[in-house]
Amino acid sequence: MRFIDMFAGIGGFHLGMEQAGHTCVGWIEWDKFARQSYQVIHDVEGIWNASDIRTVRASELPRADCWCFGFPCQDISVAGKQKGFTAGKRSSLFFTVTGLIRDLEEEDRPSYLLIENVKNLLSINRGFDFLKLQIELDEIGYDVEWSVLDSAEVVPQHRERIFIVGHLRGRRTQQVFPIVQDDREVNRWADATNTLTTRYGEAQGSGSYVAESESPKVKQAGNLNDFRIRKLTPLECWRLQGFPDWAFTRAREAGLSDSQLYKQAGNSVTVPVIKAIAERMELP
Repeated sequence: MRFIDMFAGIGGFHLGMEQAGHTCVGWIEWDKFARQSYQVIHDVEGIWNASDIRTVRASELPRADCWCFGFPCQDISVAGKQKGFTAGKRSSLFFTVTGLIRDLEEEDRPSYLLIENVKNLLSINRGFDFLKLQIELDEIGYDVEWSVLDSAEVVPQHRERIFIVGHLRGRRTQQVFPIVQDDREVNRWADATNTLTTRYGEAQGSGSYVAESESPKVKQAGNLNDFRIRKLTPLECWRLQGFPDWAFTRAREAGLSDSQLYKQAGNSVTVPVIKAIAERMELP
């Protein structure tokens, strides 16, 4: 399938979709540092792109089978002011995307929408915002399914996010959820101790490993009597999001600071989760 990567960040959607065999035909990202990383990580030469989704016209967009977007969560996250995704200036950009779809003829609309956001989207404003999201997608012709998936099923970090798949009515799309691996649903959290395991050994600490404003910390044990606290490195944070080392190296060599590298990892989607979803998205 051909996909457009919106609110692209450093391209977690791009990489996961690509690993599942799909092809990127366009991307949109506002942050100049994220754009810098995106352009060195991915093969974007000749691919349509834009920096501000608010200025994009539907007629400019390349034809695609799927639009991928994790619209801004600042107005939804429990760490923010929780104005909601209709009142908040950033999270309301969801409606900018649906506005673009409204401006397209039905035959030009994507068959799939793949949407990601924080788990709190389900409950903010007593669930009315999530209801508004469903109504909006219904009005533009999409049936929806969703699931809360925990990154802990595929990488060593506890990170629950809601994933919503929109199916354009009248197209032959395939149901995605539930996703099962090793006879378990991917959204099952089995380790209540929130243990993080890196390739350097075991470390126990917070399951929420990184925020924009702070660096992550873990306990590391040389032996049972010798515990110390240290921060995860930017490379380890990228690994916990499922990015290969070569992707981090390209961003590092492009001159990105540690502060930006931490932020970019924290704002990204988990690549193997996207791949697991994308492998179930097919068109006849």
